[in-house]
Amino acid sequence: MGDYRLIDSGYFKKYEQIGGYRVIRPSAQAVWRSNRDPSTWEADAEFTRGSFGDGKWEFRNKIPASWMIQIHGISAIIRLTDFGHIGIFPEHHSWFAMQGAIEKQLAKDKPFRLLNLFAYTGTVTLGASQGGAHVVHVDASKTSVAWARENAEASSLGDKPIRWIVDDVQKFVQREIKRGSKYQGIVLDPPSYGRGAKGEIWKIEDHLIPLMDDLAQLFDDDFGFLQLSAHSQGYTPIAIQNILASYLGSRGGSFSSMEMTVQDETMRHLPSGACAQWFL
Repeated sequence: MGDYRLIDSGYFKKYEQIGGYRVIRPSAQAVWRSNRDPSTWEADAEFTRGSFGDGKWEFRNKIPASWMIQIHGISAIIRLTDFGHIGIFPEHHSWFAMQGAIEKQLAKDKPFRLLNLFAYTGTVTLGASQGGAHVVHVDASKTSVAWARENAEASSLGDKPIRWIVDDVQKFVQREIKRGSKYQGIVLDPPSYGRGAKGEIWKIEDHLIPLMDDLAQLFDDDFGFLQLSAHSQGYTPIAIQNILASYLGSRGGSFSSMEMTVQDETMRHLPSGACAQWFL
């Protein structure tokens, strides 16, 4: 996986190597005993989560404000944020699955337009762009989109056909419907709860299905790929696949679903959300 490694996990924490630095972060899914005694985890920094989702880093050694790693062929800038994020989600390695759909479209001398929603710092966007897709990258966070653009420049992809959009996802999709826009592929990784660019509320249990209703109006005649992932309770691989099937089952193609995981050095898998995909 390049410069990222999950060294160990357990006791509701994970111990990670990120380039030249090691960190400890909370992990609600790590309900088991760790392979190593956690007192031997030699980390440069540890994040402790507060009661409102934010938290603080305890620095044991000097760490730069940012540094760069390679992950899945992408140059990614790492920063330790106030919410315990680092700028990548290592479990999101499944953009390779869309490569076949991109290649199939390009073989017809037609562009593959991908809509990437809740797109964060852009590793999926950049992976698809490397494969030849034209990408519309949408996230409500101005900071995240700026970070994604930095990653594009660092990966020598700054001149690729990528539109960088800071907007509320729901409102952007509704405007795309009015504009008559169509896509060959869609990727979305919605949070459990979030706010749009102007404070719009997002709750996955209230808004995901209406968003999917809208997205169905953006499917082109040669629509060929959809990926939905989630980290919310109740959104299991089967549940997410059932959502996709209700919109795409009549088109044929094939479905797959999986628990997203990150594998540690002992081959043990840390659950990190659920994902389903549809391919034509």
